Amino acid sequence: MSIYAVTTDELTRQFGNIIAVNEVSMKIKHGSIYGFLGPNGSGKSTTIRMLCGILEPTSGNGQVLGLDIARESEAIKSKIGYMSQKFGLYEDLTILENLQFYAGLYNLSKDVRRKRIEEMLEMAGLSARQKQLAGNLSGGWKQRLALGCAIIHKPAMVFLDEPTGGVDPLSRRMFWEIIYRLAATGTTFMVSTHFMDEAEHCDELGFIYEGKMIATGTPGQLKKTIPGKMLEIGTENPMKLLEELRSSQVVFKDAYICGASLRILVDNGQERDFEKFSAQVMSPTLEDVFVYYAKLNSKELTV
Repeated sequence: MSIYAVTTDELTRQFGNIIAVNEVSMKIKHGSIYGFLGPNGSGKSTTIRMLCGILEPTSGNGQVLGLDIARESEAIKSKIGYMSQKFGLYEDLTILENLQFYAGLYNLSKDVRRKRIEEMLEMAGLSARQKQLAGNLSGGWKQRLALGCAIIHKPAMVFLDEPTGGVDPLSRRMFWEIIYRLAATGTTFMVSTHFMDEAEHCDELGFIYEGKMIATGTPGQLKKTIPGKMLEIGTENPMKLLEELRSSQVVFKDAYICGASLRILVDNGQERDFEKFSAQVMSPTLEDVFVYYAKLNSKELTV
């Protein structure tokens, strides 16, 4: 058996004249958590829908759990779990009825169905609230119920498309703790997100931008790929400081605002030119990595 749960080769999807996904190639190892990062509209959801057998590729190919995404899409659907940001719950049904409905979709036997529903209620912390309408749940509870519905049939591979959008930070952290536990038992996850802090939870990452895969690797590997030194200058007015730097004679590769500070990328040795600004040498974050590759891909890196 291949060590990879997912492989794609130049996977492409066009809608009319718009290329939503442009020759994306990736490999996801069994039992890993793969983070798929990019801004809204970058092609994350379209890629996941192709991998789930919902959308047919325009060109290229891919396999999920050894099955061809174009020719064996129905077989793939029975072996995977899928959860979108909209959760896919029936809000006029109770928590229990939602789980029963999804168990029925996957044709679980009566005994297996009862056991799995109990397990999903316990996992989501909803055992005592199972008769409550799903529509009355908060975002975090809906999120955990939706995950329970998506994995009730014990899929080997789970696709989570922006699963933490619109939920509070505590719910996001609890959700990731559940994913960790499931991954430890061998379940493979592909999680799309635009939250860079969530990327730190992943074994490997793929950055997609304007339909193209622009960087891949572990979080640690990616942080080491930025050339030169990353500096940070704290300032009350980062926009004003950025304009001053751009109009001055000081040389730098790139600069952008990050909260109440300015991030500046310089060549090795150039950090001395910024001592008067009290610049601190910083380790690159994943946000720095994404900004670097996005600008490089757009040929906008030169200031």
